[in-house]
Amino acid sequence: MTNRRRLKRLLQSKLHSAGRQFEEAKRAYSDAKTAALTDLPTDEEGRAKIVCRRYAEKRAVSLDSEARPACYDPDHRDCRGCAEDIRDGRIETW
Repeated sequence: MTNRRRLKRLLQSKLHSAGRQFEEAKRAYSDAKTAALTDLPTDEEGRAKIVCRRYAEKRAVSLDSEARPACYDPDHRDCRGCAEDIRDGRIETW
């Protein structure tokens, strides 16, 4: 393998790694910002710590721009109630 190919592979792997780290940081920032706006406790990755009404279990979830959990199902009654509770500040947390 020539030095030029080695250099190309090294640069590609470093750029891919930097891109992944950037995307992870961007997602963590967005999660923490949304959770802070809703005044919810967060885990070390910035995800909101809530108790799922649908499955009655503790979850750390990302919230979208409308403060809905990533697991939100608009057709399910418990999910709609969970999203309303998050907006109203009544959601059960851990």
